Amino acid sequence: MKRIFFLLSMIIVFSLNSHAQVVDPKEVAKQKSEDRANNKIDEGIDAGLNKIEEGIGSLFKKKKDKKSENVEETEEMNEDNDNSFDESSDETENESLQVTQTPQLQSSTQYDFVPGDQVLYFEDFSQDAIGDFPALWASNSSGEVKTINIAPGQWFHLDAGGGTYLPLTNINFPENFILEFDLVPNADYEEFQFSIYEEEPGVELNDELYPGKGGVLISPNTEYGGGWFAKGYYGDKDWLEGHSTKNPVMKETVNHIIVWVQKRRLRIYHRGAKALDVPICIYPETKFNRLRFFGWSADDSKPYLSNIKITTAAPDTRSKLLTEGKLVTYGITFDVNKANIKPESYGTLKSIADVLKENTNVKVKIVGHTDSDGDDAMNLDLSKRRAESVKNELSKTFGIDAARLETEGAGESSPLAPNDTPENKARNRRVEFIKQ
Repeated sequence: MKRIFFLLSMIIVFSLNSHAQVVDPKEVAKQKSEDRANNKIDEGIDAGLNKIEEGIGSLFKKKKDKKSENVEETEEMNEDNDNSFDESSDETENESLQVTQTPQLQSSTQYDFVPGDQVLYFEDFSQDAIGDFPALWASNSSGEVKTINIAPGQWFHLDAGGGTYLPLTNINFPENFILEFDLVPNADYEEFQFSIYEEEPGVELNDELYPGKGGVLISPNTEYGGGWFAKGYYGDKDWLEGHSTKNPVMKETVNHIIVWVQKRRLRIYHRGAKALDVPICIYPETKFNRLRFFGWSADDSKPYLSNIKITTAAPDTRSKLLTEGKLVTYGITFDVNKANIKPESYGTLKSIADVLKENTNVKVKIVGHTDSDGDDAMNLDLSKRRAESVKNELSKTFGIDAARLETEGAGESSPLAPNDTPENKARNRRVEFIKQ
């Protein structure tokens, strides 16, 4: 493996030196600095990364070779388990994680996804005991539910490289859907993959790199130039590939990852912008019914997962609000037990603002809803404050007259489902817009 990393380093150096022959070194340095901030890579570095990707066959192997080659690569890995995330001590983990600030809502023309009005799946591991393997998941490896110091809630720690982790629930994915989850990579994180695929009958715990009849495999990584790799596959057909270095995952911080599947199109959103957009990345024969996370073979890549949510995509906002008179949305989300609106809510807020701008005589009531966790009075107060926050954003950010917006908090008083599972609780946490 050391020889491989040395070869990668030499290729990168060769690429950068080649680029420096035609560009002022100061400009290269300036561009590289801007790349880190704005996630834009100059053509010279792109060429080098392309050579790297061509030269490394181990990132995405052909299906017929992947299992044997995974074994060979695993045998070559250093078996030293020492890293800054000591799984035997939550205190050590807390010391290695760094506290980050939640970004404020910002407008972006590229942050255009809008979750639908149905929650198909949700998992935050709140039903599991700390230290246990999640009861509703399966794996051929190990892991446990933990807490971390930089974010609330409970997190599933994927413990070993090469492990397969998947919920036991079959999910009937529609043609258009959105997958969201929070990922905290550890200090030694390099990469891992997750797949949405069509399960083969009788093969529930599939540990192949490309599982099932067909699907799409996505890798957020910090190696091979960093960024996002996506590969659609079906049987022995050629891959439908996409790659982007924009907005890569960040170690030791919460990364909110959003995947929008729209028939054959795949889009990934991260850190306030669209990170990858592949118009054709999915074979039309694919009937998705499984979600799986795969630890690859990097033994030190042991990320944390939580808040996994799958919703229908892109409701007809105009019809729901104007014709039906009511819009239920799960696309406006908040910090836990707070009224701060998360940045990923922008697309939903914009779609509602657009309808209100086009129909200036329409007034709406904004109603906040919570699940039943916690004190009733506190939930009622929280729902009121969240509704008020939505009103303020529509007014200040999108220019909607505040006089057209009424707010109300319903707390936990009007559930859509029993508050007995994380999934049902997610259905009850919502914002409703009612035409007046």
